[in-house]
Amino acid sequence: MSGRLTHFDHAGNAAMVDVSDKPVTDRTATARATVVMAAATLEMIRQGSAKKGDVLGVARLAGIMAAKRTAELIPLCHPLPITSVRIDLTPDPAASTVEISATVRTAGQTGVEMEALTAASVAALTVYDMCKAVDRGMRIDGLRVTHKAGGKSGEFSQK
Repeated sequence: MSGRLTHFDHAGNAAMVDVSDKPVTDRTATARATVVMAAATLEMIRQGSAKKGDVLGVARLAGIMAAKRTAELIPLCHPLPITSVRIDLTPDPAASTVEISATVRTAGQTGVEMEALTAASVAALTVYDMCKAVDRGMRIDGLRVTHKAGGKSGEFSQK
C-alpha cells in the first residue's frame, strides 16, 4: 500500500483501494431514506392489504439481501464480512411516509457505509415497487448516511 488511499492506480486508471495494511476494526454505519406517499397508500401498507403482499416484510428482506450484495452492485466496493444488518421500516401517518433505517455492522478493514446506503435504497425501492400500481406519485427522499463508527476516521452522526 502506498500510504495513500485512492481509487486510481499509478497510471490514473480506476482501481480498488488496497486496504491490506489497514487494521481490522468493528465498524457500523446507518443510512436512512423516506418513501413519501398518499395517505391511502400508507393505510393500505399498515393494514397489510397490498395486492403484492406484506410490503414492509418484503422491503426488510430486500434491504438485508442488498446489503450482502453491495460489492456486486457498486464498482470498486470491497466485499465485506457483514456481521449484522438491521432494517427498520416505520410508517408515519402524520407525514404519510415510511421511514427506513438500515444499520450494517462488520469487523473489517473498511467501512460499511455503502452497504447501509444500498440496503436503505433497495428497501425504499421495494416499497415503491410493491405500491406503484396504486400510487404513481410516490417518491423516495433523503437517502443519506446518518451514523458511522469505527475505523481511522472515527465517529460521524447527523440527522
